[in-house]
Amino acid sequence: MPREQQPATRPARRRSYDQFCAGARALDAVGDRWTLLIVRELLAGPRRYTDLHADLPGVSTDVLASRLRDMEQGGLATRRRLPPPAAAAVYELTERGHGLLPVLAALAEWGAPALAERRPTDAVRAHWFALPLLRALDGPGGPAGDGVLDVQLDEGEFHVRTGVREPGGAVYGDGPAERADARIVLDAELCLALGRGEATFTEAVRDGRIEVSGEGPLAAGLRGE
Repeated sequence: MPREQQPATRPARRRSYDQFCAGARALDAVGDRWTLLIVRELLAGPRRYTDLHADLPGVSTDVLASRLRDMEQGGLATRRRLPPPAAAAVYELTERGHGLLPVLAALAEWGAPALAERRPTDAVRAHWFALPLLRALDGPGGPAGDGVLDVQLDEGEFHVRTGVREPGGAVYGDGPAERADARIVLDAELCLALGRGEATFTEAVRDGRIEVSGEGPLAAGLRGE
């Protein structure tokens, strides 16, 4: 197979706010356009460059390569080569990069009201609904225990890891998990409503708007048993 190539980019000095302020330093690291969305994708686990580009509609190859290089230099991400037979280069978050999960979760919560209506030009990926769903599952009074949950929407399928997670492990991922503890089916609008606190998981299950399948503690907890 041909070797996967990354576009060549010219090294450039990163701009800084040059302010002795924690917020300014944080924005020096993640304030560039696309950086936090790349973090969102890498929270799903190691990703190849081509996969990142496919799941970030609108980003140019040069900008993506530049942001990934900056993230490596800033200690947010690292690049490694998978062993054979895959033998592909992947990017993954460092411990510091994983520390941005609560930042992204807070931004998703803050931005949720802007999703009241989907624009005709909006791209969508199923796993982009993971953060609002996890807020409902893992938040105060949430029904989820520890485990891996497959989620089916009209837009596609993804999986999330609820409850206690391995440090540095994937938070969610595209498609079904290799081994899931339970599975739910719901629509995207309800998923967002759960994240905004406009609906509760327990009520939605009781009303038949969420279908839960599976055996074991996670599935039982989701069913309210």
